[in-house]
Amino acid sequence: MSSVDRRIEIVQAALRVISEVGVQGATTRAIVSEAGMSLASFHYAFASRDEMMEELIAWVVENQTVAAFSTIRYGSDIRTTVRDGLQAFFETIVADAAHEQVLLELMLFSLRTPALQKLPHAQWANYTLGVTELLNAAAVNAGIEWVRPIDEVAQFLLTVTDGLTLAWLANRDRAAAATVMDIAADSLAALAVPIITRTKDRSA
Repeated sequence: MSSVDRRIEIVQAALRVISEVGVQGATTRAIVSEAGMSLASFHYAFASRDEMMEELIAWVVENQTVAAFSTIRYGSDIRTTVRDGLQAFFETIVADAAHEQVLLELMLFSLRTPALQKLPHAQWANYTLGVTELLNAAAVNAGIEWVRPIDEVAQFLLTVTDGLTLAWLANRDRAAAATVMDIAADSLAALAVPIITRTKDRSA
């Protein structure tokens, strides 16, 4: 098994363990037992449990971003693109809410654990990077520019997705989620202007 494959196996095992017993129960021994590996294999792949936790966060975030990117269709307007992206994100939550619960537990546990306090920042940075890439791709596809700085737009969208996640974990209400996504798509579309319009305004 290559080092890359070994890391992926360990990360996926950690996700399953945390889903079952929470972050505190996700010891290195529990993770390697779930992965069917030895402790030596773990330490060959990762320098520490903290490094593995960062990899876990990045892996889950990347998978969600890929799901959202897959909804971008050439020629779609920005409202449709954003709404489809939100729906793709939401479906990943519906399909496996345990993933999102793991991320929430990781953040809360890390905030209470001095040795892990860098993890929430890393988690949020990974989310921000993924969402920024998605918004840039959506803008190019739709031929628009954002009227606010891209980082501000990304923070708004992240706030929406966090709210969607918490609401779904609490009430499993698809209709309410659809309403939120519709409003969010309308709001984000209002922050976009066609590139040609923006160019004319600058030259006027």
